[in-house]
Amino acid sequence: MSKRKPPHGYRPARSGPRNAAAKPARRGGGASGPLWLYGVHPVLAALANPARRCQRLLLSAEAARRHGPAIAAARTGDTPAPEIVTPQIFAETLPDGAVHQGLALLTAPLTGMALADIIAATDTGNAAAGRRLIVVLDQVTDPHNVGAILRSAAAFGAEAVLAPGHNAAPESGALAKAASGALDHVPYAQVGNLARCLEDLKAAGFWCLGLTGDAEKTLAEADPGGPLALVLGAEGGGLRRLTREACDILARLPTREPISALNVSTAAAVALYQLLAL
Repeated sequence: MSKRKPPHGYRPARSGPRNAAAKPARRGGGASGPLWLYGVHPVLAALANPARRCQRLLLSAEAARRHGPAIAAARTGDTPAPEIVTPQIFAETLPDGAVHQGLALLTAPLTGMALADIIAATDTGNAAAGRRLIVVLDQVTDPHNVGAILRSAAAFGAEAVLAPGHNAAPESGALAKAASGALDHVPYAQVGNLARCLEDLKAAGFWCLGLTGDAEKTLAEADPGGPLALVLGAEGGGLRRLTREACDILARLPTREPISALNVSTAAAVALYQLLAL
């Protein structure tokens, strides 16, 4: 891991380090009972994840014909046998408007990871490139946005997505569908206190960089290099005051008028590309 050295003009965090090992994180922002996942990519990814506890697998006749081999390859030993069902069963089982593509999986939510375990985990590709990155969401509650952020995190190599204990999108079918399978590849964990989480990340050597439209420097100008926690706020409200104060650095994307702001999931994708793909 690259050492966290302050770039010129930046002050270190004011509060002292805390014990990251003492901070548990729960998967999925607070989901509890079984939930239905639906769609080709979410279901196949969940079936292939040995951490999943699957209870029912519903398929349309067409989905069984088209995706049968991929389903058979993805299923683990304790996965229930597929049930071939009618469109009416899907309509009665899933939320209105769910784009299920003929596949639905009833599963328990993924279990949590301790923040210390997330920090300690090493992604070989990012470590070799000298760059580790964790995404932190400050009250981003729209499951479609969180799912899209997870998808970008998986695509560009971020190691985890963290959310606060309250006002966060829980693991759900809509979130998993937007993530297109990434929910089963990138840890999505709930932390208790977001400001304290950022202090724990700092203590572990991560810079905490908040993305906000009113920052003086662009992301390219402000990037300190080395391990980074990219902090994103909710649409409209942006980063909360305490979250901003807990960040080491504030940066913005170099947008132009007349569109000066981006959807949070789009901003996340642009920022992750800038930080990880170049």
